[in-house]
Amino acid sequence: MTIVDQCAPAPLAYTVPDACRAAGLGRTTLYELIAAGRVRAMKAGSRTLVEAESLRRYLASLPTLPLKGA
Repeated sequence: MTIVDQCAPAPLAYTVPDACRAAGLGRTTLYELIAAGRVRAMKAGSRTLVEAESLRRYLASLPTLPLKGA
């Protein structure tokens, strides 16, 4: 990570491809989550933008797997 990366503000929203990469989700799954109202998205012209905080909240709501050997 460079100094520039450390100083850059966190994104407010992601494009669909960027949201998929950031969350490790597939495009179809992301659109299903948007349709179900679990992840918030908005339109800017023809672009769909996924609200970054909404994506973080969704990921934080997922159950965690137990650690092996614990």
